[in-house]
Amino acid sequence: MKLAKLERAGGNIWAAIKEDGGVDLSPALGGSSIADHLSNDALSRLAEFAAARAPDIDPAEMTYAACLPDPEKIICVGVNYHNRNEEYRDGSEAPKYPSLFMRAPTSFTGHDTPLVRPRESEQLDYEGEIAVVIGKGGRRIARNEAHAHIAGLTLVNEGTVRDWVRHAKFNVTQGKNFDCSGSIGPSIVTADEFDGFDALPLQTRVDGELRQDDTTTNLIFPFDYLIAYISSFTTLKPGDVISTGTPPGAGARLDPPMYLKPGNVVEVSSPAIGALRNGIVDG
Repeated sequence: MKLAKLERAGGNIWAAIKEDGGVDLSPALGGSSIADHLSNDALSRLAEFAAARAPDIDPAEMTYAACLPDPEKIICVGVNYHNRNEEYRDGSEAPKYPSLFMRAPTSFTGHDTPLVRPRESEQLDYEGEIAVVIGKGGRRIARNEAHAHIAGLTLVNEGTVRDWVRHAKFNVTQGKNFDCSGSIGPSIVTADEFDGFDALPLQTRVDGELRQDDTTTNLIFPFDYLIAYISSFTTLKPGDVISTGTPPGAGARLDPPMYLKPGNVVEVSSPAIGALRNGIVDG
């Protein structure tokens, strides 16, 4: 099942996306948060609800909001592909533990909505990523049980303002949290749609040009490790998002660097998840 957050008059709704349209899930949610329905049993009930109904939302009328299921935490992983670590050309070995940072919900926009290059910088960059959405929460989750805590996967353009990540000695928070500098979506594909998570392709294109091309086979820290590691120090809650890192090929690493400009279109894609597309505008 594909779950999407759609903009409607007066607010947002969650819908199940089918080939011929969307099914409004509001009656099934009953006014509760989508995060309350991300466990396996609850997702099965939503899938049954959607399967029994014809689409009531025309595809032409779908406007995608940022596909965030009311997360308490959005945790991002830095330098998590083997080739990405090598891209730094500093001779360092693969890290022993993951590099983590947080993003605010306001730093994300939805599918087909422009990313905003802030007036403070001309160094807005793309980072295509696959994100894990937590369905079953927990603390100190065993690695061999971690996949059972995944509600589904979505795509992220973890947009980064490069010069602002270097403003301080030890943190990247500023450059990762400009309003509407990143995007997430278009939908959450539930975990039952995947035959494992270890070889998922991931590509990023700018104006049709392939810039990033890798698979989750090359993750230094795979999904189950990240869930186990992160839950060792914080309780993961339903709806929390873990963005799992970007492959080589971000604009800052090209020679010369190629940052995003108004009019560019960035597309992050993975066949089993979909395609997340955003233009660029000045803020």
